[in-house]
Amino acid sequence: MTKGFKSVLLHLRLPFSLLLLPVFLFAIANVTIVNNTSAVLVFLILHLFIYPASNGYNSFFDKDEGSIALIKMPPKVNYSLYITAISLEWVGVLLALLVNIKFGVCVLMYNFLSKAYSHPSIRLKKYPIISFLVVFIFQGGFIYYTVYTAVASDFIAFTADDFIPALICSCLIGASYPLTQIYQHSEDGKRGDKTLSILLGYKGSFVFAGLVFFLGLSLMCYFWLKQEQLFNFYVFAACCLPLFAYFNWWFFKVIKDNKAANFVNAMRMTLLSGITMLGYFTWLVLAT
Repeated sequence: MTKGFKSVLLHLRLPFSLLLLPVFLFAIANVTIVNNTSAVLVFLILHLFIYPASNGYNSFFDKDEGSIALIKMPPKVNYSLYITAISLEWVGVLLALLVNIKFGVCVLMYNFLSKAYSHPSIRLKKYPIISFLVVFIFQGGFIYYTVYTAVASDFIAFTADDFIPALICSCLIGASYPLTQIYQHSEDGKRGDKTLSILLGYKGSFVFAGLVFFLGLSLMCYFWLKQEQLFNFYVFAACCLPLFAYFNWWFFKVIKDNKAANFVNAMRMTLLSGITMLGYFTWLVLAT
């Protein structure tokens, strides 16, 4: 019983869910008047119910034997993981309706795409471009929009200018996407999943990640320049320096030997990225 509970808990990957927190924080920072009750609910719903449910659902159908995000040696999955994921998902939906119906509908859409991403009958994950776009849009800009409109004290219109920070979030998520797959080429290939990283190759994954991140960096500069708060961009750029240094170090290691595209280096990149982004966007919320 204890072993089964521990297995389920590991596959929910709660720490990995917190790495998506910067999108939530960026939306909070850009809302003029935040409804604190709604903000707390939205945070709990996304990070303790919806994201872990998605992680568990994905693990159940992948049945990985090798390392996965933040778990070097994943335990075997069992049916209790599936039940837990579904339960968390629907509790999250019911709680989302307490915020408002629109938020509930957005959560339902996210849940549907999460299932379509992993379930063998659809398995969007095996299509490299489609799977990238799903993650790029729905873990980035869509979640930004969902949080932004859910936590405002009054009705708030989502204008053309608001699409810039939403796109920034998508770029930050999209840049890391192929690098989270880069050590799983063999296992993904066995399942018939042609991931974006497999399509791009080892070096191509880094080039793609760098280009998407540069687009996000450029949009961040444009956004804060337009807001006449360029200092906020300088802080972001400073926070990215360790990330940039590690990215280049890892890239050159992979150029010399593809074996450097391994779980340990990928998780270091993931954690460093998560910590730097969390640091910046937490500062941003406190500074606004």
